[in-house]
Amino acid sequence: MKERLERLKVVKSLIKTHRIDSQDSLLQLLAEAGYSVTQATLSRDLKYLKVGKVADGHSGYYYTMPSEEERKESEKHSIQDFLRGYVSVDWNESIVVVRTFSGHSDSVALAIDNMGMEDVLGTISGRDNVVFVALRKGSRGDDFIAALKGKIPEFDPE
Repeated sequence: MKERLERLKVVKSLIKTHRIDSQDSLLQLLAEAGYSVTQATLSRDLKYLKVGKVADGHSGYYYTMPSEEERKESEKHSIQDFLRGYVSVDWNESIVVVRTFSGHSDSVALAIDNMGMEDVLGTISGRDNVVFVALRKGSRGDDFIAALKGKIPEFDPE
């Protein structure tokens, strides 16, 4: 986990200090910085960081980090989607089950993914009204609930 967090900081720094136009270029810069990752891992990192591409004004595009305002606005929408769709939350040591209103499981799962909580390994949206949240090794349901309350002060799992 620590290596991932350090790698994400390096990716952000590289994007802010270089004009990077491809994942291959970014992979090479990461390798020079001592990080050997696959293209799939880098793609997940870029998605997690909400990295975008902007036109360079000529014939290509380059990576850019979202502004703090854009990041906060995106998180605000995720929080609204979660609050609008969840009914109840229950958990044990390694899995959290979020019951949702009918038809809201996809948006609630995406909201949890987009909130970027470190305890979350991933989500699985049920067919209609349930989301399963797999937690990272060493994380517990109580940790997830605490992180969720940190992101959403008005959240009450009771």
